Amino acid sequence: MTIINVDRFSSPNHAMKSRLVFLSVVLFAAVSMAANTNAAKPDRPNIILIFVDDMGFGDLGCYGNEHNKTPNIDALAANGQRWTSFYASGSSCVPSRKGLMSGRHPAFIPRATNGLKDDRDALMPAMLKRQGYSTAILGKWHLAGYPKDFTVDSMHPLECGFDYHFGTPGSNDVPAPPGKKQTRDVFDTCDKFTFPVPLIRGREIVEFPVNQELLTKRYTEEAVRWIQQQKSNRFFLYLAHNMPHAPIFASPEFQNKSDGGRFGDVVEEIDWSVGQVVAAIKDAGIEKETLIVFTSDNGPWTAFGPHGGTAKPLRGEKATTWEGGLRVPAIFYWPDKINPGTVDGIGANLDLYATFASLVGGDQPRGKPGYISTDLSPTLLAGKESPRDSWAYHQSAYRSGRYKIHVTTSLPTDPIARRSRPVTKHDPPLLYDLEADIGESQNIASDHPDIVARLLAEQKTFLESK
Repeated sequence: MTIINVDRFSSPNHAMKSRLVFLSVVLFAAVSMAANTNAAKPDRPNIILIFVDDMGFGDLGCYGNEHNKTPNIDALAANGQRWTSFYASGSSCVPSRKGLMSGRHPAFIPRATNGLKDDRDALMPAMLKRQGYSTAILGKWHLAGYPKDFTVDSMHPLECGFDYHFGTPGSNDVPAPPGKKQTRDVFDTCDKFTFPVPLIRGREIVEFPVNQELLTKRYTEEAVRWIQQQKSNRFFLYLAHNMPHAPIFASPEFQNKSDGGRFGDVVEEIDWSVGQVVAAIKDAGIEKETLIVFTSDNGPWTAFGPHGGTAKPLRGEKATTWEGGLRVPAIFYWPDKINPGTVDGIGANLDLYATFASLVGGDQPRGKPGYISTDLSPTLLAGKESPRDSWAYHQSAYRSGRYKIHVTTSLPTDPIARRSRPVTKHDPPLLYDLEADIGESQNIASDHPDIVARLLAEQKTFLESK
């Protein structure tokens, strides 16, 4: 700021002029500072959340897969932030979605599927809608009754803040074919119409059973149309693909094309879908106004062979609390707002609630039990360290910094009988250094009883404080 020395002016007029000059300079500086502050705070973005089902940490090229070709997702990662310690809220479909939509840890939400029915106004889409956002869900919901009562269920997406809905009530393997269970044999021998899954627009069933080979394609085409319709509005698009949840299906154009086999075909069609969504926002002229987040609901269902992916180099898979069960790909893309880079700090899908609320000026349900959503925007926009330094894998395991304890462990689901394996309790808990041993292969508990005790105390405090 320029400083004016008023004492050097001898006449009253000169003194008055000097005061006016001084005030003008101060006013100019204040306006400049305000402008700089406003420039530093980005305008509210459109938000596209691409949420895939059962994709593993190691299923994408940008996370080390050498067989599945994912150039569109890899481009998002190369030009955005790729997180390497990002967790699903749960190791299976419903808990993960409960955490995502509510910002609350699933351990503190009633176990019933409709455990959030009294908190519909506190869910993510309702929060965004209150900020003037148009909201749509395309794909899998899995927070409502299923399937016969879905169209009137109080947890239907249209009751939870979404303006538009097109998709399935839950997973593409529910319900099972009459007289059968969801086993590996059924998955291997089924066709695209075997599972009696409805496709619903709004509250109207438009296809039953749905042709599962076309699910990814139809959601993508619907997304492109909806983006074009909403390009003049602020919008939230929740694109929640059914795939690659078992049994897996790809459109005919993608079948038998991938070096990654049947699963690779499905992943590569999802990559095509991402490319179509990015092209749509570019065509609409809103790419720089749009935040795209890509992540998975939990780890891969490796037990089901060609219907499941890989979590390598992590140990474990879906329905376990090994890293492979909950650590998932996570990519954030927003041109000119998010600088490209890799983030090794901890994040979780339930943190998206606070992050989106911060970006759009929305309210947060901080009084709800288990609301632990943490705003990640300082990391996304300013490159600061992640504000999250711990993660609770329900009651079974706990991570603090680089260390993780397992109080109990279980094997993956039995793919033949579709039963969970027995749970093993560990006393003392297993301890792993995830920075030195990402594959959780070396239990170091006997060498560090002090660290075990500290993490147990932190876990106890967390479980008792929510």
